Amino acid sequence: MKFSELVRRLEREGFRLVREKGSIRYYTKPGVSRLIRIDFHGSKEVPTGTCHAIMEAAGIKGSEER
Repeated sequence: MKFSELVRRLEREGFRLVREKGSIRYYTKPGVSRLIRIDFHGSKEVPTGTCHAIMEAAGIKGSEER
């Protein structure tokens, strides 16, 4: 999964960008008590472990977009 695809997945799940500093973006949504941090790199692939950790922190099941 690419970083841009991961961001689209988070946004479909209701997350919104709340802070951005350089390439680091923070997302949140109502009902989730913590910020989800993504070091955004556009069209690069997200490392598998990083992708799983972000999805788990966001409370989203499955790391595949489809």
